[in-house]
Amino acid sequence: MHQRLSYKVASPEAFRAMLNMEEVVHDSGLEESLLELVKSRASQINGCAWCLDMHTKDARAQGETEQRLYLLPVWREAPCYSERERAALAWTEAVTLVATQEVSDAVYADARVHFDEKALVDLTLAIIAINGWNRLNVAFRTHVGDYISPHAVAS
Repeated sequence: MHQRLSYKVASPEAFRAMLNMEEVVHDSGLEESLLELVKSRASQINGCAWCLDMHTKDARAQGETEQRLYLLPVWREAPCYSERERAALAWTEAVTLVATQEVSDAVYADARVHFDEKALVDLTLAIIAINGWNRLNVAFRTHVGDYISPHAVAS
């Protein structure tokens, strides 16, 4: 598989628009640990190796455990996620897969138990953003493996 064009170079304006959306997400007040789980899970669903590499490295650098990252594809069966994280992961899957299944009332109701109106909109924007990044990186076959988390402690 060969890397295609660099979307960052080809359209700096589009890249900046995506970065602006990320800034809104990170300024939303949602926990960074939750955002990394959501971004990792959406990237797994979408088959985006670049984003999965990035977000698992960022999660680890911020203190996430290996076990929770390994169990993310089977989060429903794994006891290590909080109820809030479970609601966010269910919402992530539903929004990510919206083209093939509806976002059910049950998933929405559970999300509303754990997220107020603003937080649910912000969480949805985070999911929209990672789905956008996934599509850019998968479509343009961004080179995988070289990402170094800015949160990593220098050794």
